[in-house]
Amino acid sequence: MKNNDIIASTGRSSTALRSKMPFRKTWRLHLLLLPAVLIALVFKYAPMPGIIMAFQDFKPWLGIGGSPWIGWDNFELMFTLNGTVQVIWNTLIISVLKIIFGLAVPVLFALLLNEVRNMGLKRSIQTMVYLPHFMSWVILGGILLDLLSLDGIVNRLLTTLNIKPVMFLGDGDWFRVTVIVSDLWKEFGFSAIVFLAALSGINPDLYEAAEIDGAGRLQQTINITLPSLLPIMVVVFTLSLGSMLSANFDQIYNLINPLVLGKGDIIDTFVFRSFQDGQYSLATTVGLFKSLVGFILISGGYYVAYKWANYRIF
Repeated sequence: MKNNDIIASTGRSSTALRSKMPFRKTWRLHLLLLPAVLIALVFKYAPMPGIIMAFQDFKPWLGIGGSPWIGWDNFELMFTLNGTVQVIWNTLIISVLKIIFGLAVPVLFALLLNEVRNMGLKRSIQTMVYLPHFMSWVILGGILLDLLSLDGIVNRLLTTLNIKPVMFLGDGDWFRVTVIVSDLWKEFGFSAIVFLAALSGINPDLYEAAEIDGAGRLQQTINITLPSLLPIMVVVFTLSLGSMLSANFDQIYNLINPLVLGKGDIIDTFVFRSFQDGQYSLATTVGLFKSLVGFILISGGYYVAYKWANYRIF
């Protein structure tokens, strides 16, 4: 019995020692992570008690503790207001199209760039397509306003080709196209990084075996490359579901105008205007609704990613 006790105590102590060793080796990395964690706590979690305003007739001079409780009235108001359904519909259309093209185009670009054998040319192309990602929408918004106005370069070119000028930012349908294309142009190069990394991890022996069997580049892409990229594509799609009801406030806010509110107004710009008008409870209600839908979508997407691509966070 004594020997067994000694062995058991030795095993427990060695297990405890092993459990402490990784932290001793990685505490510097945890320390580097601390500022990001603190920022998330302060700006993401600390304001969360403010969702109580969604169930109140909030008055700033009364505060959260003194404002009257009205239950679900704000949610009923949200769905009965003129334009609320249209705002949600606009957000869904723009977001879904951004997600679809934002996944398809980077994958296609990564496949094409992967075929470039000249490393100097490859790196030059990568640099050029990455650059727009690092420009803010304040700057890009001003550039697009100049380029796409009725007297801008694009419409001047159309006029020289005997094509009627297009109101890219003054017509609702063209505004959606402009928003989607400009967002794609800004982000597709940077989004392709993860797919280029996945391509570099594919076993080259698979391509050699396929080439011996007589498979061409197209057949290799269909039967080897795309199946190998499928798991990371599922992961990227799953993570993008969380922003389904966002549609990029920065971009829309810098491009939208009263002429295109009917088809360009999204939930975030609606919430922003509500805050400006002093409708704090309504703005909080819409924001809470958006967050709940996003949580449901990303949870469902995570389940699908786990089933299809065996993707797990923990």
